[in-house]
Amino acid sequence: MEYILNQKPKSPIIIQGFPSFGLVGTIATGFLIDHLNAKSIGEIIVKEVSPMIAIHNSTIIKPLEIYYAKKENIIIINALMNVAGIEWDLADTILKMAKDLGAKEIITLEGVASPELTGTPKAYFYSTKSPEKMKKEGVLEMNEGVVLGVTASLLLRNKSQSISCIFTEAHTDLPDSIAAAKAIEVIDKHLGLSVDYKPLLKKAAEFEGKLKDIMSKGKKSMQMAKEKELSYMG
Repeated sequence: MEYILNQKPKSPIIIQGFPSFGLVGTIATGFLIDHLNAKSIGEIIVKEVSPMIAIHNSTIIKPLEIYYAKKENIIIINALMNVAGIEWDLADTILKMAKDLGAKEIITLEGVASPELTGTPKAYFYSTKSPEKMKKEGVLEMNEGVVLGVTASLLLRNKSQSISCIFTEAHTDLPDSIAAAKAIEVIDKHLGLSVDYKPLLKKAAEFEGKLKDIMSKGKKSMQMAKEKELSYMG
């Protein structure tokens, strides 16, 4: 596994969101890419899984694409693929990129299961960089909990990189645009991105629909490929 960049920003903030409960990280990073008008500058190459791309508006969307918002000096990693089984390698690759670029901070966005959630979801954090700042911003500190996936791998592999993790309550049914909007709200306060909150939920819902369609088609394509392989063998 390796990352490839056609630009090398200096001292950026890196935001990543991999598929988890409610696809919170994927929806939120997608919204940020649109809102910040971030441009694709590279990708993470994964040879351990079958190749897959999505095509949207006649444009190829790569499964692990890296975007850059120049004005805000923010790198955004957007994931449209299931990363189960490659979490350790992904963590190592992200940490290497952060070190190579001298990243100020890695911010991870995750959904946490809350099947009986009603009303506005709550957001929690764990931070090695700015816990007091995040408390003042109104985010609840995670005192007890279990962290899985790429975020857990990052925290376990990390030695010196500043990392802040944002966890938003989400329904287990996919996807949850309201929970993703809460993550965007937290990111906005933390980084001062001046998000216009009025169209936020509408935009998140629109992206939810697009994402659901992309992932549904991807799932069907992989299932058809598996059935085709079985027919060759049988």
